[in-house]
Amino acid sequence: MKKKTRVKSRELRVKSEELRVKSKELRGGRSEKRLTTDKPRIEHSKFVASDSQLSTLYSHLSTLNSQQIYGVAPVLEALRAENRRIEKIIIADGAQEKRLAEIVALARNNGVPFQKSPRENLARLVEGGANHQGVIAFVAAADYYPAEKLLGEIYRQVEAGEKPLIVILDGVEDPRNLGAILRTIECAGADGVFLPERRAVGLTETVAKSSAGATEYVKVAKVTNVNRLIDELKEHNIWVIGAGGEANTSYTDWDFNQPCALILGGEGKGLHRLTAEKCDALVKIPMRGRIESLNVSVACGVILFEANRQRKQSAEGSSSRQERTGE
Repeated sequence: MKKKTRVKSRELRVKSEELRVKSKELRGGRSEKRLTTDKPRIEHSKFVASDSQLSTLYSHLSTLNSQQIYGVAPVLEALRAENRRIEKIIIADGAQEKRLAEIVALARNNGVPFQKSPRENLARLVEGGANHQGVIAFVAAADYYPAEKLLGEIYRQVEAGEKPLIVILDGVEDPRNLGAILRTIECAGADGVFLPERRAVGLTETVAKSSAGATEYVKVAKVTNVNRLIDELKEHNIWVIGAGGEANTSYTDWDFNQPCALILGGEGKGLHRLTAEKCDALVKIPMRGRIESLNVSVACGVILFEANRQRKQSAEGSSSRQERTGE
């Protein structure tokens, strides 16, 4: 009797081997010992999936090597921008968000496959606790914009008498901060951003989500050495302005009506000493309260939109002078 029981148990393990391996991948890689117990069980976060739900879920796993974009706004912008290949979109059953209808329509128009799946399955495909808002897109990994190509575009703008405005981040490590900064850069119409290759966050799924889709539009380039980049920008007549609380000049007193690169330091540390020394000028945002500084993403927005204000004012003044001269 015991022999028959062992044979039956062994057959069951063989038949369920593939399902268990996939279950391991889904749960982030539990130990092999857990996967080969005599009592096979598929349970995730107190939710026992049916066979049909598991079949649907596992069909998604073929795309897990791709980058995930989740949330209504990021997925919408990825579809609108058409900068990266979208392999599949998964929408939660019963999701009522009105903009999901636009996602479905764009997916159909762009020939992107999509399907519905239980909300619990979507929750398992994103990082713990992330708010996917009922939609996940699997896309080709985000490509950084070639640094030399971006620099060439900026230099050509300078040669043409234009005033490019770029951002350099000196060690921002929080992905949500980077996402918010990219959103600000896109809204302010800046020409691109440079990130250091080391000791800084890159283009992750959290960054894409936090940027509300800005990663689809902003030119993000990586450089090996920020200080060397500063030297090169100076050689091409671009003013390098660092933001730091120790500065004596208010950000409103600096003239942004010229080619400028704004450098922002990392959370809590600010600009590295050598980076600050290489800047043409340092500016600060005066604080009125008891807290010493703003979040780096907020500071980025304040300064970039001050630059926009000055440039708009200058353009309007120039236009007004031309009209008077014409009269």
